[in-house]
Amino acid sequence: MIIIRFFTSFLFSFIMIILTMFYGFICSFLPKFPDLACRLAAQYGFLVIHTAKYLCGINFKVIGSENILNNNRFIIFSKHQSTWETLFLLYYFPHMSIILKKELLSIPFFGWGLRAIRPIAIDRSAGRAAIAELNQQGEMRLQQNLCILCFPEGTRKAPGEAPDYKVGGAMLASKTGAPILPIALNSGECWPKKGFLKKPGLISVVIGPCIETQDKKTNAILQETQDWIEGEMSKINFSATPKT
Repeated sequence: MIIIRFFTSFLFSFIMIILTMFYGFICSFLPKFPDLACRLAAQYGFLVIHTAKYLCGINFKVIGSENILNNNRFIIFSKHQSTWETLFLLYYFPHMSIILKKELLSIPFFGWGLRAIRPIAIDRSAGRAAIAELNQQGEMRLQQNLCILCFPEGTRKAPGEAPDYKVGGAMLASKTGAPILPIALNSGECWPKKGFLKKPGLISVVIGPCIETQDKKTNAILQETQDWIEGEMSKINFSATPKT
């Protein structure tokens, strides 16, 4: 069994690298055509996620899709356990700008493609200047009818690891009044934060009702969002992969 998992994980990784190089290279020529770049990025995410589905047995179900607003003027707060959700959200929300650390833009092919889809790239070492940049760019992206993806913990957390939510995204929500769309998921059980082998299983993606932010303080917004996401995580953690 472990040999089969190693082979499928290796083959999947190879295909993902080829797709990343192909789409990243094409998108690197499209900074002046961001809508086209976003469509290609969505196609890339779709292909990688479904390659993982059919090759590694990583299936998924989405609960609460009816909670997604008809317009794109909202901020997604998503749990972050693996690379899987970044790719999934790319295709599930094709008109989206991602808050990310600027170092990612220097990664060959992957970073080149990211540059073309209007990310909000932040220098985390810049302190208050980074928050000001986040607010400025975030407001601009919302005005461009793009929803914004924020991983409020800033980095991937393994299943069961203690949460550590940062205030940046909540500050943007408080400033703009844009509602928050909270998402809980358990992808790290099938696609580990660290580790080469992929595990077959069913990832749950739970999309909650939008959290209104008008006239709310940053800390209150962050606490309400964290409470909802972590409440859902307590229901779906350690349920993605079959028990052995």
